[in-house]
Amino acid sequence: MSKSGRSACLTGILLFAPALAARAADVETVVVTASALPGTAIDPDRIPASVQTFSEEDLSRLGAVSALRTLNSSGAGVSLADAQDNPLQPNLYYRGFEASPLAGDAQGLAVYVDGVRFNQPFGDVVNWDLIADIAIDRLTLEGTNPVFGLNALGGAISVQMKNGFLWQGTQAEVQGGSFGRAQGSLQAGGSAGDGSVYVAASALNDDGWRDHSPSRVAQAFADFGWRSRGVELHLDVIGAATGLTGNGPVPVQLLAVDRSGVFTFPDKTDNRYGLANLFGTTELSRSLSLQGNIYVGRFRQMTRNGDASNVEGCDTGLLCLDNGTVLTDTSGRTIPDFLAGGTYAQLNSTATGTLGFGGSLQLSNKGALFDHANHLIVGAVYDGGRTDFSARTDLGELSPHQGFLGPGIIIDLANGEIAPVQITSGNDDYGLYAADIFSITHALSLSVSARFNAVRVALRDRLGTSLNGSHSFTHVNPAAGLTYRISQAATLYAGYAEANRAPTPAELSCASAAAPCSLTNFFVADPPLRQVIAQTFEAGGRGEFRDGETSLRWQAGVFRADAADDILFAASPMIGRGFFRNVGGTRRQGLELSADLSWEAWSGSLAYSYTAATFRSALTLNSPENPRADDNGEIHVRPGDALPSIPKNTLKATINYQPDEAFGAYISGRYAGGQYLRGDEANLNPTTPPYVVFGVGARYRFSPHFELFTEIANVFDAHYATFGTFSPVSDVPIAEVPNASNPRSLSPGAPGSLYVGIRATT
Repeated sequence: MSKSGRSACLTGILLFAPALAARAADVETVVVTASALPGTAIDPDRIPASVQTFSEEDLSRLGAVSALRTLNSSGAGVSLADAQDNPLQPNLYYRGFEASPLAGDAQGLAVYVDGVRFNQPFGDVVNWDLIADIAIDRLTLEGTNPVFGLNALGGAISVQMKNGFLWQGTQAEVQGGSFGRAQGSLQAGGSAGDGSVYVAASALNDDGWRDHSPSRVAQAFADFGWRSRGVELHLDVIGAATGLTGNGPVPVQLLAVDRSGVFTFPDKTDNRYGLANLFGTTELSRSLSLQGNIYVGRFRQMTRNGDASNVEGCDTGLLCLDNGTVLTDTSGRTIPDFLAGGTYAQLNSTATGTLGFGGSLQLSNKGALFDHANHLIVGAVYDGGRTDFSARTDLGELSPHQGFLGPGIIIDLANGEIAPVQITSGNDDYGLYAADIFSITHALSLSVSARFNAVRVALRDRLGTSLNGSHSFTHVNPAAGLTYRISQAATLYAGYAEANRAPTPAELSCASAAAPCSLTNFFVADPPLRQVIAQTFEAGGRGEFRDGETSLRWQAGVFRADAADDILFAASPMIGRGFFRNVGGTRRQGLELSADLSWEAWSGSLAYSYTAATFRSALTLNSPENPRADDNGEIHVRPGDALPSIPKNTLKATINYQPDEAFGAYISGRYAGGQYLRGDEANLNPTTPPYVVFGVGARYRFSPHFELFTEIANVFDAHYATFGTFSPVSDVPIAEVPNASNPRSLSPGAPGSLYVGIRATT
């Protein structure tokens, strides 16, 4: 769509909606949390930023409940990049900022679950597999708001879980289908007197459509509630045990002969998680209320990542890195060339154990100010984390099908290039915030807020002293904006907001080009990094109107976010290794349009996003596998070059048909433009091809308590990719493509697949 076309579309919506408002019925007010804590809600029309809310019904509209699928199919500004090529481990991008389970990625979104910060303390990563989708009541995606604290550079995702006051009854669901998938869930909730109970459990077994890619998931959630005389308390308990395999990008020459093939394996992640969260709210007066929470959680992760190795035989009969460094083991002995010309592989293994804890307290006052409606919120929050981390590299043989074989000799080099690591890290994050929404007139509201963040990160080396260190960061993030309600069907907004991100322990301990670490976070003593600060401007409009059985909800907006001292995981000349560095300024700007229309038996949604994410500073990066790098294996980024992995254009559409309570059907489509490959930050190579993917589904309620549903994903079996990078094909013999020479590698999208399920409800 041209720039003039986008402007005309936006203008048309703003002019059209008020004209129909005169015929609109009363519109149901949707409330969102005014901060991460549950218990304080406001009309989204008074928020000077984009707000998208997805209900339980939205999350299950396309089959089995899935928050990620709903965001990918309906969320404006949202795209998923399957760097791991596992549906439970995607990198989620919103406005070009990322929330990812990979510690090597820059985390730019804050995620909360019932008021608990869900970004893990060690690397700010977000592990989507730990949340039981069946237990989600509402998910809200909001633009930049400093009240949400660290990492809200691009915005925040707030998840509200179910409880027995909100959800009552029982429901069981089973589903099975292509590639050995079998999954089931159970939920039950209810209340009696002042108390309530809600419990949910889900399990999934999937062989995966790629070779060597099974996944196993078990999740549980429980909420125990109590309320009486203006006081409401809840105790949430979350548990999860998952084993995920994501074998990542595949060289394009291998994809051409076998789309299910893998380059190197294994790539396995085992997660264990437990959380207890006590939160509540109490009314101190008609206008004054107090909210708070206290939580403790335990997260354990083990990873095993098979990879190519830059190890080769030396003239002395020993093994050396390609830079000539002789390999030694943990006893200091040199390692002989035991394969005598064979191909070597490495197995990078990590173990992470994190104890997370914290709490917050918030005061909310809805009393009038100068006889005008006013909503004041002040709060304090503390999030702490203590992590034990260990990592090692085992040397072995590369199997004929690119897998890792023993003997598994641990590499330990005296210069620290490759060595076992054991460290303990501590995070202490403090926040003080205030936000006020003042009604200048009945239609015009002024919003101002600010948050002070203070972060302390301490590292202790358990094998020596080289990693010891302490780092502190502080910043005040202001925000201000206006909203103007033209009518019930149209509200305009404009705002400015700042947010910051402090470097994580993972980044602070891997910031030296002289001693790079692996993608699984090996650490070295490094210089400090600077914190990232983002300044965001956005403006737009939204509204809703109804006329009989017809309703329309729409939103349109533009945004620009400038990030200073952005952090990037830069590649090293050493295969599979890199380091974190500040790369100067980056910019994300764009346009978002969305609409949801319902008319008699028909309903549909449409979302278009344009996101231009670019570097604003010149820099030189290593990219040794990039075929267009210079003779030193370097690429030279210019201001205006696009950030990788972010499609400029996305278009999403869904059409639903439900003639009665018994039957419903849908068709959905998603278009995404091409994106530059990771490792091609200088934009020297072609992007990934743009793609279109369609899905269809139907449900039939054959009794008051039983419902059949089916879905077909990727109906036309489109061949597409959501992520790309470069792989060292010259160092890894590929059995299916013996003479492979093209390092271009893509993460292929899943092929056509069929799933059928049954849902029982009482």
